[in-house]
Amino acid sequence: MTYHVQIKVMPLKDLLDPQGKAVLGGLQNLGLPAVTDVRVGKHITLDIEASSEEAAKQIADEASKKLLANPVMEFYEIELIN
Repeated sequence: MTYHVQIKVMPLKDLLDPQGKAVLGGLQNLGLPAVTDVRVGKHITLDIEASSEEAAKQIADEASKKLLANPVMEFYEIELIN
């Protein structure tokens, strides 16, 4: 069966996010001072052939650990979608 999986990868909260700071500066330069913080991450979707939801999540977790996220600087969340 094919499972659709979303993986959200974000910088760890304690680390500086240079992309987020650049976007924040740009938004404030555009006259949007109400925006006070920006964090920039990645949104990844995978179609996974697996025997069960748990197997699909396990494959997505392995992909995240090995390639999609850097655990030293990022955290990730996995969600199955319909």
